[in-house]
Amino acid sequence: MRTEHKVQLFLLHFAGGSSYSYDFLRAYMDDNFEFIPLEIPGRGKRFHESLLATKAAAIEDYTKQIKKLRNHRKPYLIFGHSMGATLALSIAYEMEKINDIALSIIVSGNPGPGIKEPEDPDNKGPRYLMNDADFKAELEILGGIPEEILNSDELYDFFEPIMRADFAILEKESDYSEEEIKLRSSIYALMGSEEERCEHIENWKKFTKGTFESNLLEGNHFFIHGHPEKLSTIILNSYKDNF
Repeated sequence: MRTEHKVQLFLLHFAGGSSYSYDFLRAYMDDNFEFIPLEIPGRGKRFHESLLATKAAAIEDYTKQIKKLRNHRKPYLIFGHSMGATLALSIAYEMEKINDIALSIIVSGNPGPGIKEPEDPDNKGPRYLMNDADFKAELEILGGIPEEILNSDELYDFFEPIMRADFAILEKESDYSEEEIKLRSSIYALMGSEEERCEHIENWKKFTKGTFESNLLEGNHFFIHGHPEKLSTIILNSYKDNF
């Protein structure tokens, strides 16, 4: 017998995303989950707030949201894709400091902290500082950006500062600040089979004292859109296996 909303699921968006980024997944989730997509300022429901530009600020903002929304009678999970995966690790760590421990964090589209991106032969520098032409080309390579945004000057001009701010969160603080993190929560890592650095997915294992699992699913960086049913099953099992 199901008990509705037995577990809270907090979802952290990718660079350029918002609380709407996981709408594609909602219909596939078990009724036992309280589906809670979050967002940092400057987009979606928080459009009128100023964009953040540091990792520390994003971690603090997300952690405050989770603390405010937590129902301590229920266990919880954190899911993050790409930028959201990087931040999920530190957010889970901040929650552990107050002894509110996630059952598991599910991290996708990211090999984890400490794994550097391949050297750029053209030396274009960090993405958030690229000139307009290089930055737009980088977004096209990354994928996941609707063509109507890239092909419309008006939409692109709206979207560009959000993307630059999010890349600054990832790139401005180059120090490996997560190096000492060892979560009590389990970690489940996912990457697309066509992603650069997917061979480093096991890197996530060193950030937990709990159980660790990993999986490569067919696709590129935004493979999640092609596997909503599989993703929902992984999230459900991360609850069942750790409760």
